[in-house]
Amino acid sequence: MSKSKGSDEYELEGFVDWRGRPARKDRHGGIHATFFVYVMQIFEILAFLAININLVTYFNGVMHMELSDAATMLTNFVGTTLLLSLVGGFVSDAYLNRFQTNFFSVCIELIGYAVLLIQAHYGSLKPPPCNLLDKSSVCEKVSGAKAVMLFVGLYLVAIGSGGVRGSLPPLGADQFDEKDPKERRKISTYFNMLFLSIAVGSSIGVTVVVWVMNNKGWDAGLGFCLAAVFMATLGIVAGKSTYRIRIPGGSPLTRIIQVFVAAFRNRKLSLPENPNDLYEVHDKEANIIHTEKLAHTNQFEFLDKAAILRGDSSKLENNMEPSGWRLCTVTQVEEAKILIRMVPIFASTILLSTGLAQLQTFSVSQGLTMDRSMGKHFKIPAPSLAIIPLLFLVILTPIYDRIFVPVARRFTGHEAGITHLQRVGVGLVLAVIAMCIAAVVEVKRKHVAKENGMLDSIPILMPPIPMSVFMLGFQFFLFGVADLFTLVGTMEFFYSEAPERMRSMSTAFSYASVSVGFFLSSVLVNAVNSATRNITESHGWLRGNNLNRNHLDLFYWLLAVLLLINFFNYLFWSTWYKHKKVAGIQEDKVSVGA
Repeated sequence: MSKSKGSDEYELEGFVDWRGRPARKDRHGGIHATFFVYVMQIFEILAFLAININLVTYFNGVMHMELSDAATMLTNFVGTTLLLSLVGGFVSDAYLNRFQTNFFSVCIELIGYAVLLIQAHYGSLKPPPCNLLDKSSVCEKVSGAKAVMLFVGLYLVAIGSGGVRGSLPPLGADQFDEKDPKERRKISTYFNMLFLSIAVGSSIGVTVVVWVMNNKGWDAGLGFCLAAVFMATLGIVAGKSTYRIRIPGGSPLTRIIQVFVAAFRNRKLSLPENPNDLYEVHDKEANIIHTEKLAHTNQFEFLDKAAILRGDSSKLENNMEPSGWRLCTVTQVEEAKILIRMVPIFASTILLSTGLAQLQTFSVSQGLTMDRSMGKHFKIPAPSLAIIPLLFLVILTPIYDRIFVPVARRFTGHEAGITHLQRVGVGLVLAVIAMCIAAVVEVKRKHVAKENGMLDSIPILMPPIPMSVFMLGFQFFLFGVADLFTLVGTMEFFYSEAPERMRSMSTAFSYASVSVGFFLSSVLVNAVNSATRNITESHGWLRGNNLNRNHLDLFYWLLAVLLLINFFNYLFWSTWYKHKKVAGIQEDKVSVGA
């Protein structure tokens, strides 16, 4: 932050307002600016999760896909959406600013919902209704132009929603100056409240909107989603005059690639004994303004060769800019090292997302077979079961932020109560326990179905098995709390540890890990079916539409074992990880990014 006289005293380096003028600390940013981010997050996630949690029903019941195909298509859709968050983050880091990326992304999402709404409204754009009671009837699966329209609508939503996820979280975090101790402490609170916004929006989506879809029709439900995304657009635009908007700094990937190229070119050179002899710009980096200087670290020393001065030193003496493909600064090298160090942490959170994927696919199918009555006159829609963990999260998130963090801070001295990596570790342990409970509950559900001679009953069309759907609440609750620890922990970790010029893309790693986890879920389901095709009558643990004849319980036990192995893998890498150090304020940065 500049400290010159007059109005410049409050100008924030590297930030502008929505008109491109220098942002001022006394006028822009702070808690009041994040309010609009929360509003956008609530309405956008409301729409996305409503269709997300209910799409298996839509694909299976309206588009007549097989249950396994419907589950695979859902996980592919969600996985693509979250993977595209990396694209949204890259664009907002390199070219458009984070406000512009959010605005254009949500407009694309609006168009996607409009396409889906049109298809859901007109019967000629869907397969004809199918009578499931008549075994002689043939259900026409969605195909041709109808399938194309479905895919276009879904993946426009995916592109838009991915762009929002890649740029919205860092836009809110940018409203606080991490160089100011008072504002820096609020960054952790911001991420907790962002998660609370996700929980609030999701709660409305999986209850109100899902109820509308199931009782008033999919066209009415998608109309609700379209209206919600429109409100999200208004929300982000309404706050434009309050934002601190970081200036895009060009492609961060180019800077990373330059380090590897320069290090390879200098591979035969010897490193100087003193790291201070490596190249660094101490006044202003060429072509990169307002970039924090990173201190040298000893990991991945082969990359340090990118900063060895050789023939380029003559250019420096003549004030000529050296080629970035031959000579890189220490800061640039350290940025590449940070990215490498993040990869194992990123990879260690993927399998948890594979477990979470089951809550939106097979757990919903389980709920369809169970007693969903709540009183005499109300039946809970199976997709709305996710309200169980969400309601707990709405309560627990403020308690975590306002009670747990201050108390833990007194014992640990860490501004966030516990370190980000410790928070992720707690989430991974809870995921193991949740998957074990899910397996036990499924064993019990199948036992009840067998006792009552209902192994071949058809969900919805026949009475449910006499077992309350709330038995699934235990696994939903624990996975929800695991998500509170893991998603928020990784999001804040990636934001605080990332170089300033790639924070959007880095923060999107938390969503990208969920994406890969959903894709892995599809791969794992197919692999399990292939491996067990000669073991069961259904030619695979998870094949066919009859969940009672499948072996979902064994699949859950398999996931529990994999999650446990993954936790020990995470322990190794989190211990190995070295935190980012900013030159001149190393200790301070370690305490924030730990």
